[in-house]
Amino acid sequence: MTISHSLPTSLAHLETLTTLKVTVEDYIATVTLARPDKRNAFNDKVIEELNQVFTQLSNSDSNEVRVIVLAAEGKAFCAGADLNWMRAMADYSREENLADADKLAQMLSVIYSCPKPTVAAIQGDVYAGGIGLVSVCDIAIAVDSANFCLSEVRLGLAPATISPYVIRAMGARAAHRYFLTAAVFDATEAQRVGLVHETVAVTELDEKIASIVKKLRNNSPNAVKECKKLLHYVASETIDDTLIAKTVEGIADIRASDEGKEGVQSFLQKRKPNWLS
Repeated sequence: MTISHSLPTSLAHLETLTTLKVTVEDYIATVTLARPDKRNAFNDKVIEELNQVFTQLSNSDSNEVRVIVLAAEGKAFCAGADLNWMRAMADYSREENLADADKLAQMLSVIYSCPKPTVAAIQGDVYAGGIGLVSVCDIAIAVDSANFCLSEVRLGLAPATISPYVIRAMGARAAHRYFLTAAVFDATEAQRVGLVHETVAVTELDEKIASIVKKLRNNSPNAVKECKKLLHYVASETIDDTLIAKTVEGIADIRASDEGKEGVQSFLQKRKPNWLS
């Protein structure tokens, strides 16, 4: 496989980011929240750059990027809203608040709908809007020392913008408890309710992430993209004749696709598929 230690030419402009760091190696893009002194909290610039990066990576060719890891520097993964940003928002009109919240909502939607698999590598605490970031990723792995908190009600607020993704991730019953109490819960509980898939020791996080992304990278890029579309569609639908017909079309279409044919043929011929050559 081709290994790139610098950004592909089409993504070179991402080197000028101020709140994030982006690297691409062996088809794996790593997007790192890089404001450790601010506990990687959101402000308008962070939101703008996350939107920009994930839009660009979503549109990148599979010969450049196949998997995206969302990581962070420092002790916290993401502490929610930046205090200076919150101070500014305190004086916003309703119209300004609508516009500001829409930017956050659009950023979350861009990550959630990204056609490439996304993995959150959670090396520290996650609060408020940071839990939204975790929830929009396909896979989330956390260190066992991380704490989580949906703290909005303590401030007279509600986790409205992140709620569609958080409730899907942890389920409505757990969300009732943690939205309403703003209680801190540990990584074991985060795994129990489904917010994260697995917890590991701090020293094992990099190895675990590498193992997962290797599996994702080796799968058919088109099949992964179609699986993500399938997951998003089926999760919100009733099992009826319409859904069944849609899934029948889905398997027929992907069997007839170039990568579908290549994958089956390579299996039968006991060779690597061409996306691994």
